[in-house]
Amino acid sequence: MKKLRWQILIVVITLVIVAVLLVAQEPGQQIFVPQPATGGVYSEGLVGSISRLNPLLEQNNAPDRDVNRLIFSSLVRFDSRGLPVPDLAESWGVSQDGTIYNIAIRQNAFWHDGQPVTSADVLFTIDLIKDDSSYFSADVRGLWKSVEIKELNERTLQFLLPEPFAPFLDYLTFGIVPKHLLGNLPAAEMAAAPFNLAPIGSGPYKFDRLVVENGQVAGVELSIYENYYGSKPFIEKVAFRYFPNAQTALAAYREGQIVAISEVSLDVLNQALAIPELSIYTGRLPEMSLVLFNLNNPEKTFLQDAKVRKAMLMGLNRQRIIDRLLLGQAIIADGPIFPNTWAFYDGLERVRYDPEAATTLLKTSGYGIPAGGGNVRADKDGNSLTLTLLHPDDALHSAIAQTLFDNWTQLGIQVTLEAMPYEQLVNERLVARNYDAALVDMNLARTPDPDPYPFWHQSEATGGQNYSQWDNRTASEYLEQARINTDYAVRTRLYRNFQVIFAKELPALPLYYPVYSYAVDQQVLGVQMPPLFDTSDRFLTFPQWYLVTRRSLEATEQTSP
Repeated sequence: MKKLRWQILIVVITLVIVAVLLVAQEPGQQIFVPQPATGGVYSEGLVGSISRLNPLLEQNNAPDRDVNRLIFSSLVRFDSRGLPVPDLAESWGVSQDGTIYNIAIRQNAFWHDGQPVTSADVLFTIDLIKDDSSYFSADVRGLWKSVEIKELNERTLQFLLPEPFAPFLDYLTFGIVPKHLLGNLPAAEMAAAPFNLAPIGSGPYKFDRLVVENGQVAGVELSIYENYYGSKPFIEKVAFRYFPNAQTALAAYREGQIVAISEVSLDVLNQALAIPELSIYTGRLPEMSLVLFNLNNPEKTFLQDAKVRKAMLMGLNRQRIIDRLLLGQAIIADGPIFPNTWAFYDGLERVRYDPEAATTLLKTSGYGIPAGGGNVRADKDGNSLTLTLLHPDDALHSAIAQTLFDNWTQLGIQVTLEAMPYEQLVNERLVARNYDAALVDMNLARTPDPDPYPFWHQSEATGGQNYSQWDNRTASEYLEQARINTDYAVRTRLYRNFQVIFAKELPALPLYYPVYSYAVDQQVLGVQMPPLFDTSDRFLTFPQWYLVTRRSLEATEQTSP
């Protein structure tokens, strides 16, 4: 009984303590999960300077594209996987034969001055794009000149293509400008229009003012457009500031002038990583570095041997190139279609760095060290593995070329390096098919649809961009079919088959996909970095970013720590 009384006493004391704690607790005190709320000013340092805030004139200036991404809208945008999603276009339909596209514009889309966005605005913008004075490329102008456009009504357009072209939706991502403000201006005078420094768009943010210091434009300020047709952003105001380079932008961040830096280049990456409050986000760029081979060079017949090409790839330490020369800011490439996109096939064979296996493969392919001595492999007829590698004459590509030289020399391949300006390399050597091998960068910015046809189809081997002159009929048929079929499931299968053949044949050696680094202070929440088809795509999820939080059961707000 004595032991039982002690147990009862302990239980009573425990209940008393719990009761005291419950009484002492402040009424309504609970644990809350912060929720995004509207408010705050987001300030970002753009590396570069302003040119013209007009989507028809932005092609060569990334800072303009960054600002325009928030001011202007397009008919179609692309999600992080490269699939088309509606923007101004509420919906679209495609004819069974893939030659007719009907586009319906949202009924609740308005310009920042309150005027409705109509079919006439789209037609007007396209007329400016296809004008000979346009800043768009010749192939884009040519495509629009071949398309017949009908205005079915004030909010509906019909595009009639001369033949099926599945990547057509890529060409509907241009920013649309208002006809009622620019309609009386000749296309040739567009570059000098006052509109370009006081734009009116239909995007989530409207232009407020230019920030001018010492007679120069130092920044741009935007604010939420209340009548935006899409999801209303949380951040109330956006302030962009211009800086000549990433170093000065980083200094401005340290001084508290900005909370984000548009581009963290390699020269400041380690400094930025050392700041605890600064988060670094990276996204895969729409670029790929690779080694092209002239597969139709009669003096270098060994390049036509897929086993030799594979051995050359196995002998390359691509991860070392990425780690040492790019400070880790790249991803090893496995093929010509970007990873994490709808068309990418994840089941491809990954070629690992294995110099011993590469040496064995060269031996079994008939290339050994000559009995008379030397370090260069040759076949039984005395044909040696020697080639000249062209490369751009900048510091990074020269360093990469030197690594290729070192790796291939260890395999018994003799390499001569030849540096030249990039434009000369392309226009004088690749176009003329006058080369053995070339280190090049393939830039597919602002073209989410993969469409490898121009680079690898056999019809492009003469006069086109198939500089390797790869002549594989089966692969070409897959590319042909994928280009005219608008069913993404079918196209995915066709591109998978193409990638399998490419990985087996290796008409070129994929090296890496570079990544883009972007810095944002930890006080900015909800930031996500998708794979990029343009650096301005970092704003793809911007409406979900926030600086201010609220308690879900209370009306009070607080600035996020």
